Amino acid sequence: MAKAGETANFSAEERAAMKAAASEKRAARSKAKKDPAEVRREGEAEVRAKLADMPDRDRELGQRLHELVSEVAPQLTPRTYYGMPAYANEAGKVVCFYKPSSKFKVRYSTFEFEQAANLDDGAAWATSFAVTALGEKEIAFFSDLVRRAVS
Repeated sequence: MAKAGETANFSAEERAAMKAAASEKRAARSKAKKDPAEVRREGEAEVRAKLADMPDRDRELGQRLHELVSEVAPQLTPRTYYGMPAYANEAGKVVCFYKPSSKFKVRYSTFEFEQAANLDDGAAWATSFAVTALGEKEIAFFSDLVRRAVS
């Protein structure tokens, strides 16, 4: 039985994410004709706006991850992905993204990697990581993963 605000298949949060993805795809078509530096500036502004709208805890984690990715992999272009802060390669493919806990009203935020990330390691490897705090150990861990993902 669906709860109020839900359909039998998707929650209100999931529907909002799908609408954001559709809007992002339309915007990507127009960005294809723009100067890459302009696309980067627009993406940076979009990501910062998404971060600014987040609750304090999610915003703090997101800003730290944004700084980390910007420093470790400046070749990645900031953008949004289903309405979340993300970072894409030269081909426009998302390499990694931050999913705040408030997005889907879950217990913890995650930092995730997509198919474009070069993290393959044997027959199985992790691509999604729960994040509740970012100390020096976690920053070093994620910095290494981002470096590997873009290698």
